[in-house]
Amino acid sequence: MSASDAIDTARLSLALGDLRLPAIKVIWPDFADRADKEGWPAARFLAALTEHEIAERSRRRIERHLDEARLPPGKTLESFEFEAVPMVGKAQVMALVAGDSWLEKGANLILFGPAGVAS
Repeated sequence: MSASDAIDTARLSLALGDLRLPAIKVIWPDFADRADKEGWPAARFLAALTEHEIAERSRRRIERHLDEARLPPGKTLESFEFEAVPMVGKAQVMALVAGDSWLEKGANLILFGPAGVAS
């Protein structure tokens, strides 16, 4: 690596930090090597970097929302004790979550059992 390459690398690292693009900051050297070896056009290289950044932001957002929700760990529909709440039909809930229209609408599905019952 030449001195100018090292300077460019350092400048790029600082710029990506200032622009708040942490995923690109981490992955760009590997993507650049691959792009050089495979002869990617600039647009493909940039598209790959930005797609990676978007995916990482989505992953971090979901992780942050789960942390903020403070849901008890390990609670899933599979572990929910439907017998403890007879007014909630397991078949109805499973049919609801089998489709994805409720996700497309941004709807929530929250099940509460009786007070004091661990389900």
